[in-house]
This record gives sequence, C-alpha cells and structure tokens, in this order.
Amino acid sequence: MARMKFLCDAERCIECNGCVTACKQEHDIPWGVNRRRVVTLNDGVPGERSISVACMHCSDAPCMAVCPVDCFYRTDDGVVLHDKDLCIGCGYCFYACPFGAPQFPQAGAFGVRGKMDKCTFCAGGPEPNNSEAEFKKYGRNRLAEGKLPACAEMCSTKALIGGDGDVLAEIYRTRVTSRGKGAEVWGWATAYGRPDQPKQPGAAPAAPATPPAGGSKS
Repeated sequence: MARMKFLCDAERCIECNGCVTACKQEHDIPWGVNRRRVVTLNDGVPGERSISVACMHCSDAPCMAVCPVDCFYRTDDGVVLHDKDLCIGCGYCFYACPFGAPQFPQAGAFGVRGKMDKCTFCAGGPEPNNSEAEFKKYGRNRLAEGKLPACAEMCSTKALIGGDGDVLAEIYRTRVTSRGKGAEVWGWATAYGRPDQPKQPGAAPAAPATPPAGGSKS
C-alpha cells in the first residue's frame, strides 16, 4: 500500500509561491488560513534556501497523539485527515505539530478561533467523495479523481513533489547522484532531458574509429 508523502527539494525551490496560490485556488481557502507556505532560510546571505511547508502526513503524527477528541484519522494511503465535526478548536495540535500545519480561521484565544484547518493532501475528508459538503469543509478531493495534490502539480521547477514515499525517495536519490556543477547544479538535463542536436546540412560523415596499433599477426 502506498504511503503518500511530500518532498521539497531546497536546491530547486525558487520561492515563487505558486504552490501556495494553487492550494488556495483549488480549495477556496479563506483569508488568513494558509495550508501551505514557503519558508526562506538564511534570507539574504550566502546559502539562502527556500522550502515549501505544509502538513507532512507523518507516519507517527503528533497531532493525532494529543487530540483530546480523536478527530484525526489516517487513510489507507497514509494521509492524515481530521473530522471538523469533532474538532473543538482547542489548539493542542497546533502546539504539537513541528511544521505549524494546523491553521485556524479566526484570531483570539483557542476555543473561539473556530475549527482547525490543514492540508488534506487534496484527499478531502470523511464526507462522500467530491460531495458539496466535503468541498465546503475540506476542499476538492483530487485523489478520488486519480490526481496528485495541486501544489505539487503546479510547481514549475518540480521542487515540490507528492506521491508514494518510496517513489519520491527514488526520485530524490536520482537527483542527488546526478547533479552537476555550475549551471547543471539543479540537474535540468537529468530532469527534463536535452533536445537532440540537429544535424548540420552538408556535414561530413564521422570518420571511422582508428584500429588499435599493432594488430594481430596473420
């Protein structure tokens, strides 16, 4: 069974925030709630890197462990979701999550901030797939349509990828071992291939390989 995960390649992220915009557009996210955001490390100094952060759908999710009403559950694909009808907005998950994934639609003390909201890996919620009730509470269920999360599909440099964790690990391993230097540090040729060089008209055919010196004696 697949274990759905996200992976962000810091060597490729260009801080365009396309993933953030795609998420908000796809799920009609209310103002003030950011299921996904781009974080820049060492801003303005050598070594600056940016990464796209959201719920990482942990295999041992701390939010599930601390929720007093057990509103969290895990799907067969390993996606961590929650039931907003059970959520009491206590904020325990907010403090437990190391990625800051839980979001609340209102300001103020916990308990009056409203129901918690977070990234669903575009997998909806407990309501019937692609129903009006599901979209209103959790957004579009792209996984039920056989699609990947909108943020990963929108990423122009493929820094953010989503899918089966084993497949993502293999993709990243290939990138790391194939990266070059200078202009090739991002591995563009490896990721997207290089176009074949057109043959110049009138070019002389390649000379045959020179046989090695000192051939076998007859």
